[in-house]
Amino acid sequence: MQEKEATPVIAIFDVGKTNKKLFLFDQDYNIVYEKSARFSETVDEDGFPCENLESLRLSVFDSLMEVFRRPEFDVKAINFSTYGASLVYLDKYGSPLAPLYNYLKPYPEKLQKQFYDTYGGEDEFSKRTASPVLGNLNSGMQLYRIKYEKPELFKEIKYALHLPQYMSQLVSGKFYSDITSIGCHTNLWDFEKNRYHEWVEKEGILGLLPPVLPSDQLMPAFFPGNTYGTGVGLHDSSAALIPYLVSFHEPFALISTGTWCITINPFNQSPLTSGELANDCLSYMNYRGQPVKASRLFAGYDHEQQTKRISSHFSKSSFSFRNIKFDPELMAKLRAKNGINLEQAKTEEVLKGSLFEKRELSEFETAEEAYHQLMLDIATQQYFSSQLVLKDTAVKRIFVDGGFSKNAVYMNLLAAFFPELEVFAASMAQATAVGTALALHKSWNKNPFPSDIIKLKLYTVSQKEVL
Repeated sequence: MQEKEATPVIAIFDVGKTNKKLFLFDQDYNIVYEKSARFSETVDEDGFPCENLESLRLSVFDSLMEVFRRPEFDVKAINFSTYGASLVYLDKYGSPLAPLYNYLKPYPEKLQKQFYDTYGGEDEFSKRTASPVLGNLNSGMQLYRIKYEKPELFKEIKYALHLPQYMSQLVSGKFYSDITSIGCHTNLWDFEKNRYHEWVEKEGILGLLPPVLPSDQLMPAFFPGNTYGTGVGLHDSSAALIPYLVSFHEPFALISTGTWCITINPFNQSPLTSGELANDCLSYMNYRGQPVKASRLFAGYDHEQQTKRISSHFSKSSFSFRNIKFDPELMAKLRAKNGINLEQAKTEEVLKGSLFEKRELSEFETAEEAYHQLMLDIATQQYFSSQLVLKDTAVKRIFVDGGFSKNAVYMNLLAAFFPELEVFAASMAQATAVGTALALHKSWNKNPFPSDIIKLKLYTVSQKEVL
């Protein structure tokens, strides 16, 4: 009996703060193997929770050994995507010198003031680096902190790698940086000059950052197993955009919805303004090394909290809102009563905080009415947030993925708010992992780029009917 030929696959480690996943994709980007893990956090020297680097390291090796033992798979390439603002500090032997400090850890105010006073002030510096002032979420500030608070540790650092590149070097043995990690609110990259900001060299940090490797390049691996290559790894937000960049060439924007709703416009490379920064916009580098402008809205969190409030007030389960149908007549009534004038309202006022939390639930007769008002408030804020990066660009389509793409009220409202654009609900399984695989497509996959990995549903609604 003839032995079945092994399936060529790419292995992708997709590391979130909570869940760590390994996927194997075949050449058509179908998931043919999946494994999940969760690790208990450890703590740093101050008792603050942080990632367990040792558990993560062992998990990579154990998972790969398990995959290599399976004769049905022929691993051609490996790549990594992880959350951002995560730096690993290595000694000359490649061993971690310190914990992977949590980006939620408070940043010392005095040190932060010292930094911005030295390098031109918060406003000017933020515009140059496309990085709002975010403390440890600006990963370059973590290195600055070590230099001034832990000088002995700083002297021992040979390399500072973002987490995707740390994981990549575990398999490749090579030390490289990646533009998607460097170019995402790190304070490291000068978007005006398209190179590291001058402070990186002045503070002696440039020598700790290895050369940048292109995101589509494979390195040979030294980990025992098949003959495969390793990618340099990607920041997860950039990875999630790749399937759209590969699939669509006409100008588009992506609204990625979850706890944060992030409007990403790959066709807006204009420099950030002070007003955009103040309204939670930033720019980052995509995997091709091009700047992408994005705006953020805390809408998923707001939806979760306010849905609980509605459920409690009307004694209804939160699950009852999951498949709620869009009622245009009810929405038109609410719009007439509580709507915001899109032409006259000031963006900073609309985006100041949750609109719905200020409303008295006694104003509404039913839970459905209250929920429609909640979604009207969220969609109104989404309009103002998205417009920050859409205005004066050639975008013709908006794709919405994540939780709100399945919400009929949200999607119909968005279509009404943007009548001049095509608004689609987009769905695909594991967008971040697929994007991480697609970055290496030409290096391992002989097939053409897939054309059907994103499923689309067009929403059209009469603006007059609702607004």
